[in-house]
Amino acid sequence: MRAGILIDAGPLVAYLSARERYHEWAVDAFAALDPPAVTCEAVLSEACFLLLRNGLPASLVLDYALESEMRIDLRLEREMEAIRALMRRYANVPMSLADACLVRMAETTGLPICTLDHDFAIYRVGRRRSLTLITPEPRALHEP
Repeated sequence: MRAGILIDAGPLVAYLSARERYHEWAVDAFAALDPPAVTCEAVLSEACFLLLRNGLPASLVLDYALESEMRIDLRLEREMEAIRALMRRYANVPMSLADACLVRMAETTGLPICTLDHDFAIYRVGRRRSLTLITPEPRALHEP
């Protein structure tokens, strides 16, 4: 069991939707975690949007967050300058607000990020150090 992990929108949506390609992986990955998982409001917003787009109620995200005692651990107002700097540094990717928030949280906590997004392999902590990621097999992220 791993204590302390940052959760991105992709695994959260995959966990909540049995129709998602990585549903089984997400269920197994979440089962191996010691609660609470940690995320931010931008990730929850993105996950709500993705569930709605897939015909599911956005409230499933909040249901899960409440039931699992997920921790929301970022004050955007306090971290805005650092997050803006990340978004500017990775403008060519481009980096979303949710991704920038997770990278900033990884910088400040040292926690790994559970994600399906291969862009996290590009992002760096302090410009040099790779992030610690929990993902499905790397090849699976690039398959059609």
